[in-house]
Amino acid sequence: MSKDGYFSRKKEVAPLESAFNDLLKAYRLEGKFREKSLVHDWPDLVGKTIADRTTSVFIKDKKLFVKLSSGPIKKELLMNKSKVLTLIAEKYGAGVIDDLVCI
Repeated sequence: MSKDGYFSRKKEVAPLESAFNDLLKAYRLEGKFREKSLVHDWPDLVGKTIADRTTSVFIKDKKLFVKLSSGPIKKELLMNKSKVLTLIAEKYGAGVIDDLVCI
């Protein structure tokens, strides 16, 4: 408790987050959790324009497959492939995704 008698929210969250991360490591689920988070967060990661033209996103063998309904958007994404991979590595950790494949 803080001096005014209330619990600090930050102090409550940190141990829970740490325990959750320890649990993921113990069961060797850390990579799968990051993959699922990436697929879920795809619209936030790339923005509305690309997200609206994305019909499917999945990961197989450390490759992120993105199915797009627009040829120009597919070309744009492929031209910025290294930038997207860098962004993914920064947010989800290096080694979660090795390649981006647009289909």
